[in-house]
Amino acid sequence: MTRDDIIHMARKANLHERTKVFNGYIVNIPNLENLERFAALVAAAEREACAKACDGWMHANGNDCAAAIRARGEV
Repeated sequence: MTRDDIIHMARKANLHERTKVFNGYIVNIPNLENLERFAALVAAAEREACAKACDGWMHANGNDCAAAIRARGEV
Protein backbone atom coordinates (compact mmCIF):
# COMPACT_ATOMS: atom_id res chain seq x y z
CA MET A 1 0.00 0.00 0.00
CA THR A 2 1.49 3.30 -1.06
CA ARG A 3 1.33 6.71 0.62
CA ASP A 4 -1.01 7.85 -2.16
CA ASP A 5 -3.29 4.87 -1.47
CA ILE A 6 -3.51 5.83 2.21
CA ILE A 7 -4.20 9.47 1.40
CA HIS A 8 -6.92 8.40 -1.06
CA MET A 9 -8.55 6.22 1.63
CA ALA A 10 -8.34 9.02 4.21
CA ARG A 11 -10.08 11.38 1.81
CA LYS A 12 -12.69 8.72 0.98
CA ALA A 13 -13.38 8.42 4.73
CA ASN A 14 -13.64 12.24 5.07
CA LEU A 15 -10.72 12.44 7.50
CA HIS A 16 -9.43 15.57 5.82
CA GLU A 17 -12.50 17.78 6.19
CA ARG A 18 -12.85 18.51 9.91
CA THR A 19 -10.52 21.13 11.34
CA LYS A 20 -10.47 23.04 14.60
CA VAL A 21 -8.21 25.65 16.12
CA PHE A 22 -6.56 24.20 19.24
CA ASN A 23 -4.02 26.24 21.20
CA GLY A 24 -3.40 28.39 18.15
CA TYR A 25 -2.93 25.44 15.79
CA ILE A 26 -5.29 24.15 13.14
CA VAL A 27 -5.69 20.42 13.71
CA ASN A 28 -7.65 17.69 11.99
CA ILE A 29 -10.34 16.25 14.26
CA PRO A 30 -11.79 13.10 12.70
CA ASN A 31 -15.02 11.86 14.20
CA LEU A 32 -15.25 8.25 15.30
CA GLU A 33 -17.44 7.21 12.36
CA ASN A 34 -14.91 8.55 9.83
CA LEU A 35 -12.02 6.96 11.71
CA GLU A 36 -13.82 3.59 11.69
CA ARG A 37 -14.52 3.98 7.96
CA PHE A 38 -10.82 4.70 7.34
CA ALA A 39 -9.75 1.66 9.38
CA ALA A 40 -12.18 -0.53 7.43
CA LEU A 41 -10.84 0.76 4.09
CA VAL A 42 -7.23 0.10 5.14
CA ALA A 43 -8.10 -3.39 6.41
CA ALA A 44 -9.97 -4.23 3.19
CA ALA A 45 -7.06 -3.05 1.06
CA GLU A 46 -4.62 -5.14 3.11
CA ARG A 47 -6.86 -8.23 2.92
CA GLU A 48 -7.11 -7.88 -0.85
CA ALA A 49 -3.33 -7.48 -1.17
CA CYS A 50 -2.82 -10.66 0.87
CA ALA A 51 -5.45 -12.54 -1.12
CA LYS A 52 -3.84 -11.49 -4.40
CA ALA A 53 -0.56 -12.92 -3.14
CA CYS A 54 -2.33 -16.31 -2.78
CA ASP A 55 -4.31 -16.20 -6.04
CA GLY A 56 -3.20 -18.86 -8.47
CA TRP A 57 -0.82 -20.70 -6.15
CA MET A 58 -0.69 -24.24 -7.37
CA HIS A 59 0.53 -25.62 -4.07
CA ALA A 60 -0.99 -25.39 -0.60
CA ASN A 61 -4.48 -24.62 -1.99
CA GLY A 62 -3.65 -21.01 -2.89
CA ASN A 63 -7.12 -20.27 -4.23
CA ASP A 64 -8.70 -21.57 -1.02
CA CYS A 65 -6.31 -19.36 0.92
CA ALA A 66 -7.27 -16.29 -1.13
CA ALA A 67 -10.99 -17.01 -0.67
CA ALA A 68 -10.54 -17.41 3.08
CA ILE A 69 -8.72 -14.08 3.35
CA ARG A 70 -11.39 -12.28 1.34
CA ALA A 71 -14.15 -13.87 3.45
CA ARG A 72 -12.71 -12.25 6.59
CA GLY A 73 -14.14 -8.93 5.34
CA GLU A 74 -17.66 -10.35 5.31
CA VAL A 75 -17.86 -10.73 9.09
